[in-house]
Amino acid sequence: MQLTTIDIETAPKPRASIIILHGLGADGSDFVPVCRELDLASVGPVRYVLPSAPVMPVSINGGYQMRAWYDILPTNDPARREDEASLRRSHLAINALLERETQRGIAAEHIVLMGFSQGSAMALMTGLRFAHKLAGIVALSGYLPLPQFTQAEQDAANQATPIFMAHGRDDDVVQMSRGLRSREQLLEMGYAVEWHAYDMDHSLCLEEVRDINQYLLRVLSPA
Repeated sequence: MQLTTIDIETAPKPRASIIILHGLGADGSDFVPVCRELDLASVGPVRYVLPSAPVMPVSINGGYQMRAWYDILPTNDPARREDEASLRRSHLAINALLERETQRGIAAEHIVLMGFSQGSAMALMTGLRFAHKLAGIVALSGYLPLPQFTQAEQDAANQATPIFMAHGRDDDVVQMSRGLRSREQLLEMGYAVEWHAYDMDHSLCLEEVRDINQYLLRVLSPA
């Protein structure tokens, strides 16, 4: 599965890349306004890579076809809601995007993998399994998918990669309790997690974007 992307470069010859994965039903254009809000001038030229998920039937929405990183099953058991087969297909496709950035001349340690909601789940799933150290992983309003497999499948290369997690206190799509549980699971596995909570629903807010900006400056600025 090859993903189509929107690529935005702040200047020629970028030295860092930020791959941003959208949420259910959106597409790569969803985060273009956020890219415009970020000020990473001190990092140098940056490439934003905004892929679009494949179109697939989503079971929880009656099989309606929409852009999704994975299927969500109509069950009340949180451990069985996410379809493992489609999660793993998207993991491979996003992993290929990371590899493509290294082939385009961006060192893995200058790449941040970011996602919102379903995209957040994919950022955690893929980033923790990637075979080369990343600069950072940003998980917004999401959770850790397939946690029962994470420890066995994680790659030591990203054991020390700083993780930024954020959630809305009033989120009624992915409740903050699930995000907090994912944070605890990551901490138990020895990951460094920076946690933020905001007075918002299943969305982003300006304060959050500012905090993301500061995190990106920390992990991407030249040593």
